[in-house]
Amino acid sequence: MNDTLIDEEKGSVVYVLLVCMVAALGGLLFGYDTGVINGAIGPLKAHFSLDANWAGWATGCALVGCAIGAAAAGVLSDWLGRKKVLILSAILFFISAVGTALPKSITAFIIFRIIGGLGVGAASMSSPMYIAEISPARIRGRMVSVNQFAIVSGFLVVYFVNYFISLQGDQMWNQQSGWRWMFGSETLPALLLLVLLFFVPESPRWLTKQKRSDEALEILARVNGAQYAQTELLEIKDAIAHESGSIKQLFQPGMKIVLVIGIVLAVLQQVTGINVFLYFGTEIFKKMGSGTNAALLQTVVVGVVNLSFTIIAIWMVDKVGRKPLMIIGSAGMGLSLLGMGLMAYCQKTDLWVLLFMLSYIACFALSVGPVTWVILSEIFPTRIRGRAMAIATVCLWVANYFVSQTFPMMDENTWLLDKFHHAFPFWLYGIFCVVLVAFVWRFLPETKGKTLEEIEKHWMNL
Repeated sequence: MNDTLIDEEKGSVVYVLLVCMVAALGGLLFGYDTGVINGAIGPLKAHFSLDANWAGWATGCALVGCAIGAAAAGVLSDWLGRKKVLILSAILFFISAVGTALPKSITAFIIFRIIGGLGVGAASMSSPMYIAEISPARIRGRMVSVNQFAIVSGFLVVYFVNYFISLQGDQMWNQQSGWRWMFGSETLPALLLLVLLFFVPESPRWLTKQKRSDEALEILARVNGAQYAQTELLEIKDAIAHESGSIKQLFQPGMKIVLVIGIVLAVLQQVTGINVFLYFGTEIFKKMGSGTNAALLQTVVVGVVNLSFTIIAIWMVDKVGRKPLMIIGSAGMGLSLLGMGLMAYCQKTDLWVLLFMLSYIACFALSVGPVTWVILSEIFPTRIRGRAMAIATVCLWVANYFVSQTFPMMDENTWLLDKFHHAFPFWLYGIFCVVLVAFVWRFLPETKGKTLEEIEKHWMNL
């Protein structure tokens, strides 16, 4: 990165932003890779003549790779460094994009989707952790939220790409070739991430842990300025000196509760239903009365709202704080799901469903979406942050897989349809929103403006 952007005395927010934007491309690929299936599953299903079970597996198989990738990334990021894991993620994204665009069988497609899932899982853990470790405390929340902005940007971009590609031919063309272009388009952002990663520094906290303090001090000076760099380096060294570096530390007094909080928070982010709308949004709109083209266009609208409110969250997270945003947003999500369920139950669909879904997406993007990743990137000790965050992220992906597999079962269950008219899943996710509000209010401390070392001391003092 250009040294002219750096004030030797005060550091440079611009420099930090540029570095974080490169790392956040991992988040963009996270959104792109997981969102591409939304528009491609219909043509893919027709091309390979898939039944419901195979179609569900083709949709959810990447999540298996996500869980494995997140688990492996925890160990690898502590061993090789945060930057090298992001480079590995970019390579996996590229291999997956090529492989899923050119499969001759559904088995080959699934193998390459799982490879892509490995990249998603690794990036979902490594990107926010890297950003948190390189950002000054005063803007860390906003910088980590840039990663969530990139994730939702990835969803929006791929929704547009899918819609554009689908217009290039008729239904037969889309079933034969259109879906291949949808998956193959991911090669471009994957290559961009791979190239740009060679121009950003390693995490200063990881370098300090590796006894490379001179390199860490140089990076901290670029980020915070020379006046504060030495002080922060001493704080990092002190934190590392009091850590065993073993996974067993997570089960010691103070650390046990932070692990539980991280896991529960990650799981609750998923069981409130967000990925049902991101994965199955097009099919939900169709079932509620929209035509195919209208459903694809409505999905784009959902992506625009998701992106717009994520931008607002980036501005608010370091001003309002993590805890208030989580409580207000979760409550709004619950009310939106209640309304969506009522409309489905009363069979007043189409426009009403779109409005309540947009309300739900707005509340999620303003709070639970970005803030969960901010919190997960902050609360664990430096030396074991990689492995600890990996545990929480694996649990997140397992919950994601569970929700994505159970939603079609609930939504197509004859008894539930007869009694609730598609409303049951929405009301169930709404109940989990209430649980999330109560959990955050009772157990989550405010971390706004605190250094990572100060946050660690909070847990040790419990």
